[in-house]
Amino acid sequence: MTISANAELDSKDLAALLCNLGRKVRQHLIDNRDATNDHKASGFEGGDTIFAIDRKVEPIIVSAIEHWPDCIKPLLVVAEGFGSNGELRFGNAEKSHLYSLLIDPIDGTRNLMYDKRSAWFLATIAPNQGEPALISHSMASVMIELPVSKQLLADMFVFAKGHALSAVREHTVSGETSQIIVRPSQERSLQHGFAHVSNFFPGTKELAAELMERIAKANLGGVNVGQAAIFDDQYISTGGQLVELIVGHDRFCCDLRPLFYEILQQRSSVAIVRGLECHPYDIAGLPIAKHAGVILTDGFGAELDAAFSVSEPVHWCGYANEELRLSIQPVIDGWLHEKFGGPTKG
Repeated sequence: MTISANAELDSKDLAALLCNLGRKVRQHLIDNRDATNDHKASGFEGGDTIFAIDRKVEPIIVSAIEHWPDCIKPLLVVAEGFGSNGELRFGNAEKSHLYSLLIDPIDGTRNLMYDKRSAWFLATIAPNQGEPALISHSMASVMIELPVSKQLLADMFVFAKGHALSAVREHTVSGETSQIIVRPSQERSLQHGFAHVSNFFPGTKELAAELMERIAKANLGGVNVGQAAIFDDQYISTGGQLVELIVGHDRFCCDLRPLFYEILQQRSSVAIVRGLECHPYDIAGLPIAKHAGVILTDGFGAELDAAFSVSEPVHWCGYANEELRLSIQPVIDGWLHEKFGGPTKG
């Protein structure tokens, strides 16, 4: 892709740059797998643990962006792993940046470093409209699958404002592509479908299980113990969770870890060291999911959005359709009201 230095970029130009960047990250990971060292923790930055596999891709991202056309710079990049504040500027530091770029280079690191399940490259870009940039301001967004070693196909979802959503499956060797059907489930019940409340790590599992049991009973009108009424699939990647909603695999999922922490802290009056929770870079694929028809709210039912940041906690709920939201959201509202001992904030 060639863009002249003085060109005026449109959303498709920006999307193409993000696609190329994600492909570079994907290819570098494919070419440099190291099962022995990838799982070693190398620090804690940008709200999450950084592993050796994460460090592999940071120089690739920096090098690629340095070669981007001058018309996109100055550019502010906000990304997990770019130091404690997660910010890196490209171009003239004396001038205000033209665009803000939010990246999660590897969303689902733990899946990939054990060669267990795909991770995702997530990125979204917005023009500078004053600080801070919001995901809802995005002109382009991409979600690019980072496959495990036995997998030659990788999916890619691309949003360019003003254009139809692109969803393709690429062969990582031949480059051949095929179309992916984007169709969130239209089932009105969770019966015999996949749904879950995120409970990735110890500490909040009891709260997540309690809430999911309540949702199941309300949505199904009761639960018969011993029957597989609802299936649970904990995809340890927010990008992966959104994809499962986009393509119709999952009907509902939510990640309320920031609210769970508040509940636990309120119970014990002991400060909780936070970090293992969703952050804005984890939902960089939000414009794609919304464009696909997935209904996304925060934990209190308000429309989901977030500032470009590596530290702000994000709680969210995803519904495949409006009927499911109308069925499940009141259950979550009531449960949160009960746990917080009064009205919850919106």
